Amino acid sequence: MISPEFRLYTIRRELTSVLYRRLHKYLNNSFWIMGEKVVGVGLAFFSTVFVARYLGPEDFGSLAYALSLAALFAAAGHMGLSGLVVREIVKNEADRGETLVTAALLKLLGMVAGYAVLLIYAASYEGLGTTEFYLIAFAGAALLFRPMDVVDFWFQAFMQARYTAIARILSYLVTTAFKLALVFAGTGLMYFATAQILQAALSALLLLVFFWLKARVRVAGWRFSWVRAKEFLSQGWLIYLGSIFAVIYLKVDQVMLRWLADTQEVGQYAVAAQISEAWYFIPTAIVASFFPKLIKLREEDEALFKYRLQQLFDALLLIGLIVAVVITIAAPWIIDVFFGSDYVDSASIFVVHIWAAIFIFMRTAFSKWILIENVLVFSLITQGLGAVTNVLLNLTLIPAYGGIGAAYATLLSYAMASFLALFFYRRTRPVFWQMARALLSPIRYSVRLVCMMR
Repeated sequence: MISPEFRLYTIRRELTSVLYRRLHKYLNNSFWIMGEKVVGVGLAFFSTVFVARYLGPEDFGSLAYALSLAALFAAAGHMGLSGLVVREIVKNEADRGETLVTAALLKLLGMVAGYAVLLIYAASYEGLGTTEFYLIAFAGAALLFRPMDVVDFWFQAFMQARYTAIARILSYLVTTAFKLALVFAGTGLMYFATAQILQAALSALLLLVFFWLKARVRVAGWRFSWVRAKEFLSQGWLIYLGSIFAVIYLKVDQVMLRWLADTQEVGQYAVAAQISEAWYFIPTAIVASFFPKLIKLREEDEALFKYRLQQLFDALLLIGLIVAVVITIAAPWIIDVFFGSDYVDSASIFVVHIWAAIFIFMRTAFSKWILIENVLVFSLITQGLGAVTNVLLNLTLIPAYGGIGAAYATLLSYAMASFLALFFYRRTRPVFWQMARALLSPIRYSVRLVCMMR
């Protein structure tokens, strides 16, 4: 006779097996996305240690300033297409080739325009022919390869992140080896900016190779559509403007430090910010894997969709909190051991900057909610508030406190854009309360655990 305990054990095992089969595809996809990001973060940290030590705070600050400017102007090629393209690929099988080509050409147009404006800025503000001009020009040239990101959108839609991961890991490896070779060869500052071109070009090439080998899209379907381009722009312009604001409050701090302080202060801040922002891959990987499933859930079962969204907010908050606490404790040791006494001021900046992670992590899920609910105006509103807050706080805090003032400006602007702003609009207020509930998740889960142990 089968005992009740054995029967219960069998049922639990079967349920676990069913759950694993259902989640296997999503977990595997998340594994590849996170694996690529972990390798990328690890290699970036490794190369940054050598490059920052070799160049010193002033020259490293000049390089970081150029890279931040390039990131700011790269927003011109975002075009608000990422989530829209993934959504269209998932929903409209017949027009997938047309979707890809149209998105790629729109991104190319935006990147070319962004690079042209970047060169105009560099020539007028830094001076044509100066070292800073060439640093900005080389760092910005990587923008011209970014339209190939549409291949990544394709693999996202089919949860085939391994191909994007392999392409980018290989480009990271080559670029890291190139940077180390420059350090050991004792080359000048200018050569380090060319590493961005190498990484972008190699990643684009490998993505195209994988797409050619794995995607099932007939070449005959590869065509540009003005109708689809207008649809993308009409639907995505709010996200597009929102992404510009997002990049402003993500990267403008280093540019404003260069304007209001000096390049050495930029170097101190850049070390802290680069390590802090490296953790932002975690929510991106998690949410990207579950985005297609959330789209379907919203159409099939709204109650379950809200429940899963709350679980997602809870998980992202807890992970962000763990990261912030660990880094707060370890920051002085990390800076001292890896970067040395020249970057001692980076530790205090690092401790403040890392707490922005709890808002950035939840923001990743909110960004997908905006797409699913088709309320794109809130991307513009919230990101705009964050950008304005960051610029105003930087103007106030940088002259008085330097890099740590910029870190506080970043933290507060992230809190405004990703959490507080949601309370003031009726449509987003339910998500605000879900995030507020997530902020209490450490207490909620602790109480639940205590109750289970009784």
